[in-house]
Amino acid sequence: MRVGGRRLALAFPQTFYNDSGLAVAALVRRHGIDDLAHLVVVHDELDLPPGRIRVKVGGGLAGNNGLKSLKAHLHGEGFVRIRIGVGKPPGRQEGADHVLRRPGKAERAELDVAVQEAADAVETILAEGPDAAMNRFNPDRA
Repeated sequence: MRVGGRRLALAFPQTFYNDSGLAVAALVRRHGIDDLAHLVVVHDELDLPPGRIRVKVGGGLAGNNGLKSLKAHLHGEGFVRIRIGVGKPPGRQEGADHVLRRPGKAERAELDVAVQEAADAVETILAEGPDAAMNRFNPDRA
């Protein structure tokens, strides 16, 4: 697929989330990506309220096992991330149970908007770079 004349490959790993580094490493090799800054990973984020997105380059993994797998298999963490907030689990619910549950109607609507914004962020990263996307989609940076 091409967006604005630039090549874009979309992938949804068929591995378990905690093993997503296996699939992503194969994708990176297949497409000859030699700079992790050219890889954009969209993932859920417990530390953001539902429906909020943030763009980030590198940084800590915040206990996210999928990101740990990516770092291990890619031998680095310099990829661009689009984090989609799903909120903290209520009470004593485990994080995995929280992200795997079916969201309620109101939360689903927020997430639908966030997914569209995440797609817009990918296009911005492709056209203008990660800094422009961070300035546009991370209101605390503006």
